[in-house]
Amino acid sequence: MFKGKNRKEKRVTELANLEVQTRRKEKVKKENVDIKWIIKITLIAFIISFCLSFVSESTIPNLSLVFGIILILIFILINIISDVIGMAVTAADEKVFHSMNSRKVRGANIAVKMVKSAEKVSNFCCDVIGDICGVVSGAASASISVIVANNLHVNLFLTSLIVAAIVASLTIGGKAIGKTFAINKSNIIIYESAKAVSLFYHPKQLKKKKR
Repeated sequence: MFKGKNRKEKRVTELANLEVQTRRKEKVKKENVDIKWIIKITLIAFIISFCLSFVSESTIPNLSLVFGIILILIFILINIISDVIGMAVTAADEKVFHSMNSRKVRGANIAVKMVKSAEKVSNFCCDVIGDICGVVSGAASASISVIVANNLHVNLFLTSLIVAAIVASLTIGGKAIGKTFAINKSNIIIYESAKAVSLFYHPKQLKKKKR
């Protein structure tokens, strides 16, 4: 009887400790929420989406079938690549880039910054760029649907559904393949991305100018 009571008491105390720990973690997470970044990324997403929506609605309907398909494929590819980078940055090992940075390897300092700001980089790549690509590819697919329906004399509603389904399946399938690649080759992906960014962004040079 006493052993049974002791076990129950231990379970109760363990559950109580778990509740306390989870509450502490939730408090830490709430304190670490970057409100400035949330406002900033929301405004960036709004401005870019608004501008691209305006451009796409005014130019894409005038494109030919071939250029429309090419445009969709380009933006699907950009969407997949950005999603791969967004996944890779969360799985990358920061220590690898610190050791590369100590040996002054090109782009290593940018890779360190990317991994340190993994949440922000992932949010920008997966959400902002994904939303932009979705807006443009959606407008292009609507234009293609109209062209195909007029040329083949088929139902526009059915054509729109088929084109939208093809675009969605290519995007989702590409992202599914990309996520596996991103997890397995995360360090290489981030290093190559950082090298590409280093062609336009030089942190050390900017610091010298400020001084």
